[in-house]
Amino acid sequence: MHILPLSEFRANASAMLDLVEKGETVRILRHGKPVADLVPARAEAAPVRVPSWKRPIEPLRYQRADGKTLAQLIIEERESARY
Repeated sequence: MHILPLSEFRANASAMLDLVEKGETVRILRHGKPVADLVPARAEAAPVRVPSWKRPIEPLRYQRADGKTLAQLIIEERESARY
C-alpha cells in the first residue's frame, strides 16, 4: 500500500493510477488523516446496461418473390426511363 498526502497525489495522479491498475492500493491523506483509498476495480462489476435506443439495430431485409432487392428494382427503373 502506498500512502501519500493529497498534494503529492495531485502532482502524480497519473503514476498513482498506473499503480492501482497494476493491483496496488493507494491511500490519500489530508492533513495527515486518511480520506480515501484507491483500490483496483473488481472484475465482477455489474454489466453496464445500455438503453434500448442506444443498442445497434439490424436493418430489415425484405425478400421479394422474384428474388430481386429494392436496390436492383430502382436501378432497373432508372435504366428503363425515357429521359
